[in-house]
Amino acid sequence: MFTSITGFIVFTAWGYEVSLLEFTAAIVSLIGVYLGTTGKQITWPWWVASSALYAIWFYQAKYYASFATQFIFIGFGIWGWFGWGKNGARPSAMSLRSKWISLALFSVVWIAFAPYLKSIGAVSIWSDTFGLLGSAAAQILMVRQKWESWFLWLAVDLVLTVQYARGGYYFTSLVYGVFTVVAILGLLRWLKRHKQSSGNQNIV
Repeated sequence: MFTSITGFIVFTAWGYEVSLLEFTAAIVSLIGVYLGTTGKQITWPWWVASSALYAIWFYQAKYYASFATQFIFIGFGIWGWFGWGKNGARPSAMSLRSKWISLALFSVVWIAFAPYLKSIGAVSIWSDTFGLLGSAAAQILMVRQKWESWFLWLAVDLVLTVQYARGGYYFTSLVYGVFTVVAILGLLRWLKRHKQSSGNQNIV
């Protein structure tokens, strides 16, 4: 029953059939990501809901790293809800030292984790691993209210837009293309709010 409902075809785009599950996950996710650019606390329930839906879809599509990423999102969504509080995000900046350490750690884990995905038969390896690690890192920075999180979201969204297009999932690729635009909006909004505040005092 569940499979028949989630597998219901809503429409066909570029010869690709968009299921009810994929369509619903995309809409809920777009709402959540847009709310994230505003820094409002209400963004987090939307992120949790969209992550639960996408977890099912990515598993069916055999994008295992993307599937695993959704559980990270759910955990961070709960953390973000309590971390931001009713007043929402107050964007601050990372220190230069934190940026270099984060970049080095990310590179090491990315190279080490990719072979594991290959061993379990994932459709994509390097791009899916980048999506997993990049999303996790961006989510941590976002929960901690660092405006640089949107730079990472921008990179992740660009990579995944190409990945899903190459895999034939054109609708999801289009959705991630929209995410890319929203990431630019989020970057500009959070940077502006950081500059308007005394954010330079909130260095990690």
